[in-house]
Amino acid sequence: MKLDRNGLEVLDERECRVLLGGVNIGRVGLSIRALPVVLPVNFTLLLDALVVCTSPGSKFEAACNRAIVAFEADGVELESRTGWSVLVQGRATVIDQPTELREGSGLSLAPWGNPDAESFVRIGLDVVSGRRVRHQLHT
Repeated sequence: MKLDRNGLEVLDERECRVLLGGVNIGRVGLSIRALPVVLPVNFTLLLDALVVCTSPGSKFEAACNRAIVAFEADGVELESRTGWSVLVQGRATVIDQPTELREGSGLSLAPWGNPDAESFVRIGLDVVSGRRVRHQLHT
């Protein structure tokens, strides 16, 4: 097991993808009008990307179009004081091709905030990293 300088377990990309596949809520970090913004989103994991559903013409869609964004998801077990965090960095693109839109519509991805949302943003898995914290009992 590889540890970082803070004693956290460094996760390989395969483990990060497994963890991402087990959750459906994360946060996207991007810039809107030159200001940093972090937005909660629900998502699904594909082989080469994350896909987020949003409203057509939203600020999120516009800000993401061809931008490099950050995405983070995590899991925490409060009782055992353990958890993990996965960070993805990649180019976000609005899915606008008819074939891709049909594929996006077929995903089990239902937006929480706006049930009429029908636009999709793909976030490439260009850089994937993760850490796990395990509570150490000191005797």
